[in-house]
Amino acid sequence: MSDVRTGGCLCGAARFRLNGLPLRIGVCHCQDCRRTSGSAFNFFGVWLRSAYEGTGQLGTFAGRSFCVTCGSRVASLRADEAEIMLGCLDEAPSDLIPAYELWIGRREPWLLNLQWAEQFEHDREAAQDGGAASP
Repeated sequence: MSDVRTGGCLCGAARFRLNGLPLRIGVCHCQDCRRTSGSAFNFFGVWLRSAYEGTGQLGTFAGRSFCVTCGSRVASLRADEAEIMLGCLDEAPSDLIPAYELWIGRREPWLLNLQWAEQFEHDREAAQDGGAASP
């Protein structure tokens, strides 16, 4: 049986379902993620795009999708991948452990690095995925 997760925005107008396990899980400290999340960092998981099913209307700005009713950032949907803001999951994502951190130079000094996670000064290396750099 496959792992199924559900989630959505604050008001419930935008909902999604994810089938299977994420390809990767990370934390990003870049300024864009800080601004769009309103937090010191962003905690996200990336699934195959085919594993994502969504309902409700999403708006998009700079590749980041959000509920058009409440403005909650939900995902970044690309042709091949769906990056999900893990705080949007219905169940706490306690079993999803970040394997890497991005933009570590912007990490708050009071926030310790994830000692088990791979550390990147900026975005992940393009060579790791055989393509463009991505979260």
